Amino acid sequence: MKTRRILTALALCIAAFTATAQDGKPIEWVVGYAAGGGSDVVARATAEAMTKGLGAPIIVSNKPGAATNIAAEYTARSKDYGHIMMTADFATLAANPALFSKLGYNAEKDLTPVGLLARFPLVLVVGPQVPAKNYKEFLAWVKAQPNGVNYASAGVGSPHHLATELLREKMGTPMTHVAYRGAAPAIADVLGGQVPFMLVDTASGNQFVLAGKLKAIGVASAQRIATLPDVPTLAEQGLTDFEAYAWQGLSVPTGTPAETVAKLNKALVEALNSTVVKARFQALGVEGLPGTPAQMASYTKTERERWGRLVRDNNIKAD
Repeated sequence: MKTRRILTALALCIAAFTATAQDGKPIEWVVGYAAGGGSDVVARATAEAMTKGLGAPIIVSNKPGAATNIAAEYTARSKDYGHIMMTADFATLAANPALFSKLGYNAEKDLTPVGLLARFPLVLVVGPQVPAKNYKEFLAWVKAQPNGVNYASAGVGSPHHLATELLREKMGTPMTHVAYRGAAPAIADVLGGQVPFMLVDTASGNQFVLAGKLKAIGVASAQRIATLPDVPTLAEQGLTDFEAYAWQGLSVPTGTPAETVAKLNKALVEALNSTVVKARFQALGVEGLPGTPAQMASYTKTERERWGRLVRDNNIKAD
């Protein structure tokens, strides 16, 4: 009898949790970056489409700072299961565990994957003072610099930074990192000639490439991208085994019931497959990644191992 009462109570709790995504109470979507950036735009476009499938409003909450650590800790500590989720990205899940000696969350244990959201291909771009028009010319130019070259990034541990460190390894040439607080000021200095080049994500850099202000040397993706069809991939130009993306997924605090995760995943996949979201992503040069929680977990594990190795081998620290 006692066991039956316990099972009944447990069933009622599960039912209550399962209903959270349908009870009309707002769902908080935490974004670890400032409003107006690529991550924010992707979240808001997807949230609007997901609202229809969940029957509850989604409110995007920007909590920038510390390479998404503030947002991740805030989300991981929340017990408002079913009413909070976050954009967990390259930094949150792959780079930060190796970059920081202490984190207020455990990337593997405290955040549960809902599904991959999107990835932004990285493009190798140069400023007006660099004479190169393709990767072969870029490599020759870099090797001709007696003291090496500087490169810009959106910050220590950003995909822009770590991908360029991987490029440095493959090129075998000395490079010095110049870190900025975000992609926008980094791009501004490449445009102004203060720093000669960077790897930039499509959401941040496409407009400058299309306007002819930045020269795109090559795309660090498997195929050419729709928004820059005339820019060849780096692989096409001989740089093999080099793919790099700024990517994002949707995560919830561990403890969120599996039924709720499944409902969120269903709404996410439907949103990513919708005509409206596909069009918005294409305009940004962003690739939607609809899939299962298990696929996100597998992708995240591979990325954490790949970039963790690079961080450790090069003794890169963010604190």
